[in-house]
Amino acid sequence: MPQDQAAMPPTLPPTNPPVLTPDGGSKRPAWMMPTLAAALVVLVAAAGVGAFLLWGPEDGGGGGNPPVARTSGEGTASPSATGVSVDVCSMLPKDEADRLVPGATVEKRSREDDYTINFSCNWLNNRISYGEYWRSREIDVKINQHKGEGTKTGRAMAQNSYEADYRGGKYRETAKPELDPDEKEYISPVKDIPNVGDGAFAQYTWRRSGKLLWYAYGTAYARVGDMTIEVKYQAGQQRKDAAILSNETAQAVTEENAIREVSGLIVHFAKGVAEWQRKHPDVLAQADPTPTATTPSTPAPTATPTPSPTVLASFPAECAAVTDTALKLVPDAETRARGTQVGDDNQTECRWLNRNLPAGEGKIKIRSALITVHRFTNRAGAEDVGAAKDFYATDRGRAKGTAESTIGFITWGKLTDIKGLGDEAFKQYVQHRGGDVAASSGSYVIRKGSMVISVDYSGHQRPEKAEMNAPNVEMMSEKEGFESALTLAKAYLATLSSGG
Repeated sequence: MPQDQAAMPPTLPPTNPPVLTPDGGSKRPAWMMPTLAAALVVLVAAAGVGAFLLWGPEDGGGGGNPPVARTSGEGTASPSATGVSVDVCSMLPKDEADRLVPGATVEKRSREDDYTINFSCNWLNNRISYGEYWRSREIDVKINQHKGEGTKTGRAMAQNSYEADYRGGKYRETAKPELDPDEKEYISPVKDIPNVGDGAFAQYTWRRSGKLLWYAYGTAYARVGDMTIEVKYQAGQQRKDAAILSNETAQAVTEENAIREVSGLIVHFAKGVAEWQRKHPDVLAQADPTPTATTPSTPAPTATPTPSPTVLASFPAECAAVTDTALKLVPDAETRARGTQVGDDNQTECRWLNRNLPAGEGKIKIRSALITVHRFTNRAGAEDVGAAKDFYATDRGRAKGTAESTIGFITWGKLTDIKGLGDEAFKQYVQHRGGDVAASSGSYVIRKGSMVISVDYSGHQRPEKAEMNAPNVEMMSEKEGFESALTLAKAYLATLSSGG
């Protein structure tokens, strides 16, 4: 066992690890770079200057192993008839899939080559919000039906394949691979799984490489007649405020949890294969004509569009109560109030904006004040402090992940936690030079009970005839941004304390 491996709770196995190459080598998984690229897109998209944009949140224990009836293994010839596809996704009960990979995207594939007909299903969610952590989970299942070759039946070919996997597992548990100085690897002993198909075993892999990759997963193999099954379960987690593109605070699923979960998962698929073979004796399965997405029994979640904010007829009372303070910061401002309901999050936005304030001879400036409030309630309509804490932790984690860094046209300043402002709070200065308006923003994010309040004060100054995103735009100073945002935040909190 690796000494720095995190011990994860037995009922809540942790985040997403990658899949190694078939020979157990240390090649970087093919999905890693696309995942990182997608993460950068999310970070950039979420980092608009608050005064001009309204943005929202980004968006188990294993049971026992019932015995599976063994196939007889009789017959000397390979199947000659061709039949229906093997629906791998339908073999895993929905409640089990939801427990291990909540909110998963589900994808199934099939193809035929010279020696096998291959079916697979993948359940994946790389971004599960859990308090102060991002979790990721994945189940990947491959079922291959082996064709006969010469005098060897498909069953014999499947047995050869299973034995090769078993020998490979036994070799890896004692092998001493050459590792780079920053690499660590642990592969567990093979664990036989009794009473599953015609043979089954499980193994655990843990690997750490450099500052980026840290992952672990369990794998189980089985044979049922002329079909072999491979199941991988990966899990891990990382604090939301961890440094971006690093394994800082990363935790990987433990050996005990991984072996338990794949040993339970392989039972479902061995039973499913045995049932398919019972219904289709001596039949070669048929690959689907084209790759398909998910099956009705395990539907992939469909994207739900975020409701568009509705312009309110008048300012909410607490915003109206701080308008005098806001107008001192943004004289002669245009005002706007909007509201949105997203699940249990009732959002309100109040804005004061002036794009043409005098800024000295030949110059003008933009100033904007924005208060965005998220009020959380549970199904009974009562205040939900837990949901607010989770939202705040997610927002702070995202901000911490980009603090003191630059990506594209956005530069994030240091994140500073603030005491004595609400129940918890932080501030950050952000500069944004992309898009239609170049501007900087001093922002405070505050949690007070079941509410999360963002207060942003933003702006720039420029020559009168210059475009709002011109290179010679001067950013509003960090000092002005923070002082003005804090003034407005304190006024808003005082209004809440006085009951409006």
